[in-house]
Amino acid sequence: MEFGNRENGDRGTMSQINVTPLVDVMLVLLIIFMVTAPMMQQGVQVNLPKAETKSLAPKEDTLVVSIEQSGKTFINSSEISPDLLKEKLTTMLAGREKREVFLKADRAVPYGDVVKVMAHIKGAGVERLGMVTESPQRQ
Repeated sequence: MEFGNRENGDRGTMSQINVTPLVDVMLVLLIIFMVTAPMMQQGVQVNLPKAETKSLAPKEDTLVVSIEQSGKTFINSSEISPDLLKEKLTTMLAGREKREVFLKADRAVPYGDVVKVMAHIKGAGVERLGMVTESPQRQ
């Protein structure tokens, strides 16, 4: 089998790269990564650092959604049912240029309840959701 015509009649060997072993190795690596990737999705226990941050000056028109330890939900100082939170925020944010809300939840409130309230807030069309925290010195 001749791969090319040579002018001088020299019939030397033409070397080609055999990619079959490379493909085999790549497929084995792909399978290994596919098997180990789901194992890496599990949570790891970490102690989160406490951060020093500057306080933001509150604005008059700032909306703060608060969740008490008992589970009561408030917009600023008005109590509201969590089921009506999305509709109420939608109407309150209708004419605003900046659609931002701050969420302040008691540390004893279950994480799932906080996430549900966050989902209602985001569902109301809020573009920026800030979490209100306490500085480490106050604890």
